[in-house]
Amino acid sequence: MGMTITEKIIAKHAGKKEVYPGELVTAKVDLVMANDVTAPLAIKVLEKYGIDRVFDPERIALVLSHFVPAKDIKSAEQAKIVREFVKKHGIKWFFQEGEGIEHALLPEEGLVVPGDLVVGADSHTCTYGALGAFSTGMGSTDIAYAIATGETWLKVPESMKFIFYGKPKRWVMGKDFILYTIGQIGVDGALYRAMEFEGEAIRALSMDQRFTITNMAVEAGAKNGIIAPDEKTIEYVSQRAKKEWEVYTSDPDAHYVEIYEWDAGKIEPVVAWPFLPSNVHPVTESTHITIDQAFIGSCTNGRLEDLRIAAAVLKGKKVHPYVRCIVIPASKKVYMQALKEGLIDIFMEAGCVVSVSTCGPCLGGHMGILAEGERCISTSNRNFPGRMGHPKSEAYLANPAVVAASAVLGRIAHPEEVVKASELEEVLA
Repeated sequence: MGMTITEKIIAKHAGKKEVYPGELVTAKVDLVMANDVTAPLAIKVLEKYGIDRVFDPERIALVLSHFVPAKDIKSAEQAKIVREFVKKHGIKWFFQEGEGIEHALLPEEGLVVPGDLVVGADSHTCTYGALGAFSTGMGSTDIAYAIATGETWLKVPESMKFIFYGKPKRWVMGKDFILYTIGQIGVDGALYRAMEFEGEAIRALSMDQRFTITNMAVEAGAKNGIIAPDEKTIEYVSQRAKKEWEVYTSDPDAHYVEIYEWDAGKIEPVVAWPFLPSNVHPVTESTHITIDQAFIGSCTNGRLEDLRIAAAVLKGKKVHPYVRCIVIPASKKVYMQALKEGLIDIFMEAGCVVSVSTCGPCLGGHMGILAEGERCISTSNRNFPGRMGHPKSEAYLANPAVVAASAVLGRIAHPEEVVKASELEEVLA
């Protein structure tokens, strides 16, 4: 029997001809990542056991992204621990405040390529699967081991396949595909499984939208999300890669524990209501819900295409007087390009607050915390109780166009309520 793309990548890095779901293997890693929240924990583990070396300073990426610019003394001390570790071990790939959120930054910088096996001390490390890599999040103790040895242990996951065919409707984006999927299978529907996405509707998506899909695979409990490379992937990687790569695809006779097939043309823009990413409803059934805040950003939807779409909806409009709209580009390069294209001007003129690249409000860190009873519609990836602030606040998840339209009307809104039919061609070009 053949192997899936996930199984092939793991087998290659485990030095085996083939692997099987459920098998325990030790695999070599191509890159290890940690951030300002998780890296200090890993560093303390290394210090506890007297480990005074790293396996390769050129295959470790440390990113200050979560509580930066430092929001308090504790955050500053966390960042200091990382900086001192970087200096001591000569870590090559160190990204300071404002450079970007790791899951947008590492693909953008060409540090992850097809066929890689990447582990990161952050659950959304699965984002890089959009490049045809196996990438997964781990705890800081496991990351400490990987930093020291360049290896990790894995149980080979079972694979699930999700096929999207047909042509999506207007305003339907990758965010809607993944929210729809999670709504169908639940937050534990892919527990410790590989979620493989394919089909003509997936191939039609830009890389930015594909990253959104694999980013949220973990919200269904998945070990990883993955999309086989195609010409769009190769074009993206060719412009950025800092190393050679190898393309893997699933064999025709590979085994999947479950296969889902959906007509993309029947999927509407959706919103995940509190308090689970699986509590999915069409936008058209959500327009009675008023909001206090709109957030456009995060490692899920803070990329350039996301900002272009949000700006197109907000152009010439004003944020509702009782709503605050926060826009955070996912990386410095995204921010700079948005400046060049005039997107930041559009946001500012509409009444948005634009911030330096940071995770910030997504995890209830800073720069957009919710008070008791407040509601936020967000392009981020989680809406658990207290995720964005007070335990009695509420977060709703949606695509950037929906969030931008909601910011204008002060309630959850379909983009068509804000953008006139005559403007659609220009907006969606």
